[in-house]
Amino acid sequence: MSLQKNINFQSFIPDNTFPNFNGFNKKKIENLIKKTKEDMKDNKNMFYSFSNDFKMNFSFAELKRYKKFKRIITIGLGGSILGAQAINYFLKKQIKKELIFINNLEIDQINKLNKTSNLKNSLFIIISKSGNTVEVLSIINSLKKKANFNGKNSIIITENKKNHLSSFAKDLKIKIIFHRKYIGGRYSIFSETALVPCFLTGVNVIKFKKNILNFLYKKKLILIKNLLNISRIYNSKKINSLVLLNYSQELKYFMLWCQQLIAESLGKRGKGKIPLISVGPRDHHSLLQLYLDGPKDNFFYVFSLKCKKIKKNRGLFINALNNTNMCELLENQKNAIISLFKTKKIPYLSIEIIKKNEETLGELFSYFILETVFLAENLKINPYNQPAVEQLKIITKQNLFKKIQK
Repeated sequence: MSLQKNINFQSFIPDNTFPNFNGFNKKKIENLIKKTKEDMKDNKNMFYSFSNDFKMNFSFAELKRYKKFKRIITIGLGGSILGAQAINYFLKKQIKKELIFINNLEIDQINKLNKTSNLKNSLFIIISKSGNTVEVLSIINSLKKKANFNGKNSIIITENKKNHLSSFAKDLKIKIIFHRKYIGGRYSIFSETALVPCFLTGVNVIKFKKNILNFLYKKKLILIKNLLNISRIYNSKKINSLVLLNYSQELKYFMLWCQQLIAESLGKRGKGKIPLISVGPRDHHSLLQLYLDGPKDNFFYVFSLKCKKIKKNRGLFINALNNTNMCELLENQKNAIISLFKTKKIPYLSIEIIKKNEETLGELFSYFILETVFLAENLKINPYNQPAVEQLKIITKQNLFKKIQK
């Protein structure tokens, strides 16, 4: 049985086009894999959440009382919410609840919720690692009258320290589940931050974590091969952008999570490549001309979902389409662009999902975390911080404070 039964990776890096990454070789990656296995034993390390010894700081039994809600509204910004949103969107056909994710200051969305007659019958999951995220606090303030946040209809996930969100929770006797201090939002996918909302929407979180160690053990050769190829891209001044070319609607929010992971983790000290999201085949009719015939300064991640054989359509007015369904057409278009990438010597990594389930999605998340952290190690940058973002937060709060004082 193939080790790639859940995900199929195929990479193409034109020979003699991109130099080898200085100092990055199979031995170094093997050492990083070994180090990661050791980090998994440290309960103050991000990779501890990968470990089979990782214990949630809540019990699933105590959350069962919240499962009665048919509508779940999750509020958060960035990585704290994108992971759960990506999981639920990928598995949306098996989710039986109404899910609403508020991940931006979208005034129309807030106004619509405030006009909802039975909003009090919703479960609210509010997430902020710091507990002081101004956008999250603003959303809560805008909804608090209609939502009637309380201990029966709300859960808050934040750090175990005094902050605005924890004070709000204590005043209203709302349950707090602690966000681990050593796990940043974009890396929190295997911790309480993502798994609490996923458990409550009906996702099997045990299955989701089942295969996340595969690329450290069973499939490490795949990880090594891909890293050796992609490291050449990061060592090249020819490549400016990483295009996340997506042929699977189910991966829409995974693209956003992946974009943040790459940008915030690797975009530092003048290094990094800009991750751009592109949708196929829609962008065939707008951007493909540039991709294929413009500057050769892009590396492509090509995402797709293996097409299942379904009953053929009959009677379409174009004879060539009589025996082709839309899934097959999509797969054909993806294969065609890969063929053109090879012909034009455009580098890419194709990622085809074979099985659409929790195990596969967990494996996909773990792959990109490992790829990103290992690339950061070799670039000699810290993949876990975002100093430029912190500067923006400080200036924003200073401006708000000045306004209050006037």
